[in-house]
Amino acid sequence: MKRYIELFIFLLLLCSGAAARDKKPREKIVAQALDTMSYSDEFLDTVNVKKALTINDYTLLGVHYGVGLNEISWTPSMEQKMLFTPVNVGVSWTRYGKMFGYMPYFGIQIGALYTKEGYRLEEGYKVQGASTAIMQIIEMPVLAHMHYDFWKMKLMVNIGFYGAYRLSIQRIGDAVRDEYEYNFTDTDYRWDYGIKGGAGFGFIFDPVEIHFNAWYKYGFGSLYKPNYYSEYYYRYATASNFVFTIGLHFQITKRIGKTNHELKKEAKALFDSKQF
Repeated sequence: MKRYIELFIFLLLLCSGAAARDKKPREKIVAQALDTMSYSDEFLDTVNVKKALTINDYTLLGVHYGVGLNEISWTPSMEQKMLFTPVNVGVSWTRYGKMFGYMPYFGIQIGALYTKEGYRLEEGYKVQGASTAIMQIIEMPVLAHMHYDFWKMKLMVNIGFYGAYRLSIQRIGDAVRDEYEYNFTDTDYRWDYGIKGGAGFGFIFDPVEIHFNAWYKYGFGSLYKPNYYSEYYYRYATASNFVFTIGLHFQITKRIGKTNHELKKEAKALFDSKQF
């Protein structure tokens, strides 16, 4: 309704100017009308700004560091403590884009990580003679990335899959055989895969962004062959880890800000400068 009132005032000024044979050029009359208008959100939403203004379609290249809290999901279950690993480094490539060409909150993220994970069992529990094991891992996640930008910040949610390869292992315990202390056995699996998700927030200082994230991953690939101990009683062990990271990301293509805010700001600037 407010928009219709504004248009009515605009037409009224034009008509009154013509009736009075005002000698001002038409452009000045338009400027006078525009100066009397307040720009409501509904009105600014109707302004068609230049299509060259691409919203939130840009690419990030990032490096990050993190720490992990690791455990294993055992079947049958075994008592354990969280294993702290202060090593989680990697790079990531993030591409933002609008879903269906309209919703500017989505993207994809691909990464390559070097990390450590493992387990620390309570007293009385052992696996292949070890109460603790630490493995070096190469991991490659492929994630759907959702974000919401506001002011100089953003909120982020990620979910997807990962694949990993176990590079090495160190077994710790009084009953570990020498040949197994730093080596995988014939019954160990070195490939892993599973799901990974996380949430976090970031600060935007164009062309640099700092992201803080909390991640959780759950593996589907067992540490060893389920029947390595018995053909009748299968045993499974899958990764279940929390990781907390800080990342430094560089905008390698130009970023344009938040959709509604930037569009309305652009529309108002057009009217204020009398260029619309």
